Amino acid sequence: MNPTIKKQLIEWAGFYESKSFILNDPIQFPHRFDQPRDIEIAGLLTAWISFGNRKMICKKANELLELMKNAPFEYVMSKKWTSDFPFDDETSFYRTCPKKQMFRLFEHLYQVYKNNSSLEVVLQNYAGSPRERLCQWLGVSTQSPQKKLNMYLRWMIRKNSPVDFGIWQQMSPKDLVIPLDTHVNRMAFELKLTDKTSYSLKQAIKITNALKDVFPEDPCKGDFALFGYGVEHSRHHNGSTSK
Repeated sequence: MNPTIKKQLIEWAGFYESKSFILNDPIQFPHRFDQPRDIEIAGLLTAWISFGNRKMICKKANELLELMKNAPFEYVMSKKWTSDFPFDDETSFYRTCPKKQMFRLFEHLYQVYKNNSSLEVVLQNYAGSPRERLCQWLGVSTQSPQKKLNMYLRWMIRKNSPVDFGIWQQMSPKDLVIPLDTHVNRMAFELKLTDKTSYSLKQAIKITNALKDVFPEDPCKGDFALFGYGVEHSRHHNGSTSK
């Protein structure tokens, strides 16, 4: 990698990975909690609906936490979600996420905590990378970039961060894949970390591997550089903060 680009990525990552990042990001919602199970649940639910404009994501995530009376674990175990999100309700909860999809997500979470102390414990029953384990547990494709899930894994696994939680101990930050969104994709292309602008798992892995040249043990630290600068870059051009 070009030494100038490498130096720039290190500087951007250091600048944007700060507590101020939390204020306007969906990660603010799991940061409302101290208990690991509440953090896991609030984090997964917030990540699951994280597509589109960040302001709209945050608005909907706040509504969801209010519905749960700001007690995620208690809400999951109460099974109140069976009436709030009927299993056959195809109406939208948020954009392309129907209520019946939320029902399935809550059902997965209920089964986790019914018999286990954490989601991390359950994921140890699956094989592969953190991304593959989480995808298998949720029953979603392991062959798509899964931006939302990679973001959630970054939150749970990266350690020694003022932003991410690092509460999962059995998986390593070096095995994470960068959440591939608009800003990350564009900045990676502009910096020649990739020669394409496609949205694919192959693209996400290619960018992650390029970032391993800068952050060998923690490639997703580069997410703060690409996303943080990408948001500022687009704001200066058109006022957008879309994911």
